[in-house]
Amino acid sequence: MIKIIYNYFVFPGFLFLSVTGMLVSWIDRKVTARVQWRVGPPLLQPFYDLRKLFFKQTILPAEGGMLFVLAPIMAVVAIVLAFDILLTVWLYPWYGFVGDIIAIVSLLMMPALVSALDASSSNNPLASLGARREMKLLFSYELPFILSLLVAVLKTGSVTLGGIITHQQRLGSVAGSISGFLALAVGVLCLQAQLGLVPFDSSEAETEIASGTLIEYSGKLLALWKLGKMMMMVVGPLLLVIVFWAKGSTALLAVKYVALLVIAILIRNTNPRVRIDQAVRFFWGPVLFAAVTAVIVALSGY
Repeated sequence: MIKIIYNYFVFPGFLFLSVTGMLVSWIDRKVTARVQWRVGPPLLQPFYDLRKLFFKQTILPAEGGMLFVLAPIMAVVAIVLAFDILLTVWLYPWYGFVGDIIAIVSLLMMPALVSALDASSSNNPLASLGARREMKLLFSYELPFILSLLVAVLKTGSVTLGGIITHQQRLGSVAGSISGFLALAVGVLCLQAQLGLVPFDSSEAETEIASGTLIEYSGKLLALWKLGKMMMMVVGPLLLVIVFWAKGSTALLAVKYVALLVIAILIRNTNPRVRIDQAVRFFWGPVLFAAVTAVIVALSGY
């Protein structure tokens, strides 16, 4: 029991993921600043921002209800659980279980789902608009994302994350094949939407709908949402690196993770926001076509 508590709250759990998430948020802001020819924030700026929010007053909407309060907590719990499974199986592949990759994907869907639900419950028109955009975006990118992960399953012949890792350690990365590289590219595009980064941040679009789904949040609850987004910046790219690019040591894995993170940041800073209808057409059109093509090529052995 003590070990379970330690694993969830310390390593690889909430505390470790929180610190790593704040570090990744700093990298995100620092790279963004350099792209824009600015110096960027100090290393501890994400911590200062969260601390400030935690000490601010939390104001609840009259019609929010219990779901409004529980939503950010549920999102953070789901992200931490996904990270626990992911990092534990990376360190100890024999701990993997059948369907663990499905469990991780399901847990990573939770933040978007509860975000849409709590926004609708607040009865704020801008929040409701953000919720509708969030659900449309989720339904558009999730299928291509799942198909891209299916390529790794087909290439390794394993339905467990541990089996996928072990296969790549012995025979090379999935991304080294034609289908694997194509599936990784699809995964990166879908991840951009899953993380709510430009050009697929229409559900929160500050300049259009004033943060959308988060417009009614303040104080500690807003801090939890911000922390959850920092955590997602860790878990999302790490999932893709482990599934498609797991050949090598833990240090090499960290280098690959940073490379993928920088790609996501550069995409964010070199593209304009697209409308929600454009995003849906993009994911249901060329991205889905690329994902299906990757699956067909994987079935052909390439």
